[in-house]
Amino acid sequence: MKHNPGFLKLVGEAKQRIKEGTVAEVKAKLDRGERFELIDVREDNEFMKDHAKGARHIGRGILERDIETAIPDKQTSIILYCGGGYRSALAADSLRQMGYTNVFSMDGGIRAWREAGYPLEQGKGQK
Repeated sequence: MKHNPGFLKLVGEAKQRIKEGTVAEVKAKLDRGERFELIDVREDNEFMKDHAKGARHIGRGILERDIETAIPDKQTSIILYCGGGYRSALAADSLRQMGYTNVFSMDGGIRAWREAGYPLEQGKGQK
């Protein structure tokens, strides 16, 4: 997908303010049994098609509205992902601005997760 320059500029600025991790780092955390919230911020139809095993869905369009109900502890470790790492970077920046202190964006998103052959689920998944 070709992204517009204004969007790429916005994402680039957000990425300077957030923490990112690779899919391999996220998978290693899962394998070690580390506790964190894995949040898919893609659209509903994207999540229904497939998502990282164990991920919760809070779409980008409602994330800021619903996050404090879903995850009230602002020190909770949260890893966000989207299709390729752009929307999740913007989402991570928003949560940072809301006072969440342990938020990461998964660079490469679900595309990199799929390419690595990591576990996927289809359908609703966790709420």
